[in-house]
Amino acid sequence: MKEKKLEAEHSSFRFVLALSSHSIQLNMIKVRNLSYTYAGQSSPTIRDISFQVDNAEIFGFLGPSGAGKSTTQKILTGVLKNYEGSVVLKGEEISKISKHFYNNIGVAFEFPNFYLKFTAIENLQLFASFYNCEKYDAEMLLKKVGLWDDRNLKVEAYSKGMRMRLNFIRAVLHQPKLLFLDEPTSGLDPTNARILKDFILELREKGTTIFLTTHNMTDADELCDRIAFMVEGQLPLIDEPENLKLKYGKKTLKVKYQSGESSVLEEFDLKGLGTNNEFLKILDEKEIETIHTQEATLEDIFIKITGKKLV
Repeated sequence: MKEKKLEAEHSSFRFVLALSSHSIQLNMIKVRNLSYTYAGQSSPTIRDISFQVDNAEIFGFLGPSGAGKSTTQKILTGVLKNYEGSVVLKGEEISKISKHFYNNIGVAFEFPNFYLKFTAIENLQLFASFYNCEKYDAEMLLKKVGLWDDRNLKVEAYSKGMRMRLNFIRAVLHQPKLLFLDEPTSGLDPTNARILKDFILELREKGTTIFLTTHNMTDADELCDRIAFMVEGQLPLIDEPENLKLKYGKKTLKVKYQSGESSVLEEFDLKGLGTNNEFLKILDEKEIETIHTQEATLEDIFIKITGKKLV
């Protein structure tokens, strides 16, 4: 009986331990009461913020220039020290992480730095040599972002958009588990921006956690699982984009239809729409040009919550 009791206790302990480990692994980033003040400044740039980012989540930091987004990112990547509070990455406090941990982290800042006299392929080969882990094939990456034909061109001859694409694949070259992106589509035309956004979503599906700072609300809406609004070093709101749009949008629907030689625009409450005879009559008798629910954009919501514009 004693042996069975001990075995049951051990089984319960292993189960609790497994649950504990699982809950720890769910959070790639856990920040508590983080504050940061630059040397020589009297007031903090980051003011007592707390948040967490789950594994394989795209988490967006949204806000205008000077809000504290880049400062937060630099703390999370170990660039800025002497912060107050706790910053835990994959279960370890960032201030105590060894250099080997950086095999797991990729960083792509908005203004990329390269060896300009080197070609694109030479730059990638050099940066690949910094990591002692499994890496993506450089040819595959260059082809994926449309730079393969220019692989032997010196980076000094690259446009801003080409450098941004090269910067992105440099950040993911070593297959990082945690990827920090700062305005990843800045300077890109719509086609190349779409290529990068699809690549970001593909990485998320493969299990990469992505921390995205931007003031581009379209990118945030398309990419992020959750977003945090940052203003003056604080986080007044964190939620899923869809929840925010439903909460702050107007619960109405606008219908534009043809009536004679002109277009008519009418707005209806969503409540009871299916039994609204006037609306149903329009659908049945008129030529519909457009029909839209009145969801708020993330920029609308940001301005409403913070009282500030994204500039």
